[in-house]
Amino acid sequence: MREVVILGSTGSIGTQALEMIAANPDKFRVVAISSVGTNPGLVIDQAKLFNVALVGVVKNADVIRAGLPGVKVIDGALASTQIASIECDVVLNAITGSIGLGPTLAALDAGNTLALANKESLVAGGDLVMSKARAHQIIPVDSEHSAISQCALAGKSDEISRLVLTASGGPFVDRSDLNNVTVADALKHPTWSMGAVVTINSATLVNKGLEIIEAHHLFAMPYKAIDAVIHRQSVVHSMVEFRDGSTIAQASPPNMKGAIAYALNFPHRLMQASAAIDWTTSHNWSFEPINSERFPAVALARHCGEIGGAMPAIFNAANEVAVQAFIDKKIGFTSIVQLVEDVVTLSEKSAPRTLRDLADVSAIEDDARVLAHEHLLRLVP
Repeated sequence: MREVVILGSTGSIGTQALEMIAANPDKFRVVAISSVGTNPGLVIDQAKLFNVALVGVVKNADVIRAGLPGVKVIDGALASTQIASIECDVVLNAITGSIGLGPTLAALDAGNTLALANKESLVAGGDLVMSKARAHQIIPVDSEHSAISQCALAGKSDEISRLVLTASGGPFVDRSDLNNVTVADALKHPTWSMGAVVTINSATLVNKGLEIIEAHHLFAMPYKAIDAVIHRQSVVHSMVEFRDGSTIAQASPPNMKGAIAYALNFPHRLMQASAAIDWTTSHNWSFEPINSERFPAVALARHCGEIGGAMPAIFNAANEVAVQAFIDKKIGFTSIVQLVEDVVTLSEKSAPRTLRDLADVSAIEDDARVLAHEHLLRLVP
């Protein structure tokens, strides 16, 4: 039986993982959970259902302690980092945002297998993270990177010529005028149900840019060998092209359960983790290039990744500020990527080319956020 820690237990990935664990009580045991704590009732319910001994939260710690007598509750900004370092078989990092980097490093330092759904860990601190990880210690949970890791098994690593990530295109793939997009519009994703930040990142295709950077680190592939294409149906999760011209694709219905199960139970597959494709009905799958004029974020992210060092962290931190400003209706939708590009351009010449530790990353992100806030006023409609 595998002992599992869930970081970000109340989010979309965390709740789905717990559902899967509940359906397989003979294979997994949850030993600790963490979350921000904004939904204390759900945290209490999860802790009781899985009989966990340790809970970490940032907010509402007193309420949660009162609801969980006998359970140790750690609170504070470093709660998830502390919990990630306890001895277990698998740590699922399902935290959203670059605050997930600290827990990622802590899990790796502790020798735990890391099921990684927090893409910002690799975007902001990819070199640091990969320098600490041993072979097969990081199992990706993003459906695209899970698909690539599965497809890559079809050949040797030196036989891979290209990685092809798929993107649904979000709600605006056919919309030419993005000037009057509302928050409600941006949150209407056509195929996936995700949190607000990830959904808006999908609408701008920033998410795909982050995933290209993530793929570079996970699979040690140069950026010129990583592509992204629009696949509206979200059934083919990604593809790997081999040097003989063969392309291997991984396909399953558009949900995260297969990728979560694969990461939690690696290297073995979990029975009936997700429904299979129904081949008794007709299917039409389409693939098309990304319109770089409509979605400039992908090229901008690639540019930051190619420069390396602090630039991906700057890109990500500026985007976090821009997305929140859009959610707060301080800027328009098209200003999200514009703000990110402004911060990237202003930072490019002076940004450090190497990152020594977590403190370096945090300082760089803080500076980028300050710069982004300074430039917000220029973009207010």
